[in-house]
Amino acid sequence: MKTYRVTILCLLFLTVSLFAQDHASQTASTPTGQQPLTIEAIFADGGITGRAPEAVKWSPDGTKVSYVQRDDSGEHGALYYIDLATGKPAVLVSAEKLSSLAPSSSSIKDERQKEAMQRYSIAAYHWSPDSKHLLFDSLGQLWLYSLDTGTAVQVTTSADAVSDPKFSPDGERVAYVRKHDLYVRDIKRGQEEAITRTGNDNLLNGEVDWVYLEELYTRSNYFWSPDGRSIAYLEMNEKDVPLYPITDWIPTHPTVDMEKYPKAGDPNPVVRIGIVPSGGGKVKWISGGGKDGDLPLGNDPNVLIPRFGWVRDGILWAMALNRVQDRLDIYFIDTQSGKSKRVLTEKTDAWIDMHPEIDFESLSSGDRFLWTSWRDGHYHIYLYQFDKQNPLAGEAKLVSQLTKGDWEVEAIDGVDESAGVVYFTANEGDWRQANVYSVGLDGANFHRISKENGTHGPNFGPAKTKSYVDNYSALTTPPSLSLCTTQGACAPFWQARSVEAYHLSAPKQVEFKAADGTTILLGSLLLPEGGPMMANGKAPLIVNPYGGPGIQYVRDAWGGERQLFDQILVRQGFAILKVDNRGMANRGEAFAVPIKNHLGPVEFDDQMAAIKQALQQYSQLDGSRMGFWGWSYGGYFTLYTMEKTDAFKAGVSVAPVTDWRNYDSIYTERYMGLPGDNEDGYRKSSPVNFAGELHGKLLEAHGTSDDNVHLQNTIQMTNSFINAGKQFQLMLYPRKTHGIAGKAARTDLFHRIEDHFEQNLGAEK
Repeated sequence: MKTYRVTILCLLFLTVSLFAQDHASQTASTPTGQQPLTIEAIFADGGITGRAPEAVKWSPDGTKVSYVQRDDSGEHGALYYIDLATGKPAVLVSAEKLSSLAPSSSSIKDERQKEAMQRYSIAAYHWSPDSKHLLFDSLGQLWLYSLDTGTAVQVTTSADAVSDPKFSPDGERVAYVRKHDLYVRDIKRGQEEAITRTGNDNLLNGEVDWVYLEELYTRSNYFWSPDGRSIAYLEMNEKDVPLYPITDWIPTHPTVDMEKYPKAGDPNPVVRIGIVPSGGGKVKWISGGGKDGDLPLGNDPNVLIPRFGWVRDGILWAMALNRVQDRLDIYFIDTQSGKSKRVLTEKTDAWIDMHPEIDFESLSSGDRFLWTSWRDGHYHIYLYQFDKQNPLAGEAKLVSQLTKGDWEVEAIDGVDESAGVVYFTANEGDWRQANVYSVGLDGANFHRISKENGTHGPNFGPAKTKSYVDNYSALTTPPSLSLCTTQGACAPFWQARSVEAYHLSAPKQVEFKAADGTTILLGSLLLPEGGPMMANGKAPLIVNPYGGPGIQYVRDAWGGERQLFDQILVRQGFAILKVDNRGMANRGEAFAVPIKNHLGPVEFDDQMAAIKQALQQYSQLDGSRMGFWGWSYGGYFTLYTMEKTDAFKAGVSVAPVTDWRNYDSIYTERYMGLPGDNEDGYRKSSPVNFAGELHGKLLEAHGTSDDNVHLQNTIQMTNSFINAGKQFQLMLYPRKTHGIAGKAARTDLFHRIEDHFEQNLGAEK
């Protein structure tokens, strides 16, 4: 991104056939019996492996698993179910009916809304508590479908769309958010009641804003009480949150959508918890904390409330997290008196990242809960107990630490209290893997349940079903979905298409020492057997890290489109290296914390140390022809790296942060602190400040409607490159968001990435 003269590489989509013709002369011949692999095939509808089932859910009675299966185009599909009694799939809602009740994503024209649906797994249907009805969300209008009669009745008729619908515990009413307020509708009577009336663009009632959704993994901000008489909800006051303009440049008269987005140091939403009668009435606001060092429970711009819920009727639990995210307090709240009591506190010298590993599980016994913590250096599960008769009587007492060891619990997946068992996902024995385990509530009988090595994503049914849906893949094994028992038997009900005919190359699992000389870094290395980019038996090396916190990139898991793109590059004669540096996830606190307050240098030093060792160990790698590329944090890392060293002749940066003051408050401050407290750290970590030090040939790409990493980053970087007299190439994707989704856009982008490396990493003539 250094540019004296910026070259805009077309407006958007050059015809794919032109690329195909251009590549026909460059691509290595396909060996006999090997299926050709092309970028067009990777990003075609359904891709190479086919379209996976969507919205996999358990019926509340635990007798059925349901899922939407669409064709490759995504336009046509049906809702299926598997009856646990037979284990066989059958149609639950026909394709014809599903097309109107749950339209395909192509029906959503707004790119940001479409990406949000996919990124945050927003469900298109919901089971009723009686397991006999389904509630469908059809582009913001609700329909109630009877499984007995096969008919649907429209529940909402307002022109304004609703979101986040939820059945009452008895199934007779439905709550939802409309125009920033909460509503409750009596299904039989057809009567609707607004139970909050203050909502507007600055005040969200029960609704989740962008920064909580993205960075705190908050998926809902209201919950029915177990008896259905009350609803607890979060009010988010965004009056002081700054606006960012997202412009659509395609119409003759461009439109602008103003996004509420707090950047580092900006005011966050001011939040508080309210309790409102589900039939309407006066709201009771919850306050508490703020004394003797406790965090205030809301109404403080520097306190976040990432999670809350019901312990039982009349008792809420809620988390309060300080702004820099190194202290978290858990409160119990008496909703009748409004009194609250801090029952647990977590403090850390690192940070508290609200990933799914942070679990609070209230047990049905009414006097215990499970909590996951990093306190011993790794995420593990802890059992706490409190006074059942008087939950606010004192702090919760630690009963025992249920899991221990040099490994990480990734999520609590289910609890069977009748059997005294906790089910969870962890990487015990191999950092690269994620397997399903169980342990007793007494800490005994810890054992692994899943059989195949790789990555398992379990979706457990209600506690007493003793079954789960397993989303499984491995590095060379495309995904499959199976119905499994906790005894270990599994029956697949969907499998990706075989990739055997493509004769994909298997990456080598490699290990290197970090820059500190002791920490082991894990990586994968793809080595070519030939191809036009090789010269004198040596291959140019493309380094493709992610690099950033909260993510584990090197896993024993199927890598999807990016993995298949690597296969195209390796057939051309490139070698591909991916390494997880210190600062990244699922390796414990000591592995993560070195990056605190200074993003960039530790990651860079580790990658350079790993590259040096790779060049020493693999003589076929050509250290004089190296490239570097990444997306999002990886895009940032590419810019940072190309300004720190001249080792790379070419780089590609997609959707990068270029100045950490531009990125959102919650993510950035978690790792960097407040800008006013760490001015030097922010300056040194931001590539926009060092544009004149760019080395090599750079291609930068960004979506103009990116609501996550704003286009502002690339515009500022462009300005810095111009002022520094540095040239680079720039590609903008109109209306595209952070993922630059869609087959036309992705085909265009990945052809450009391949072209860029071929043009700049070829052997000297």
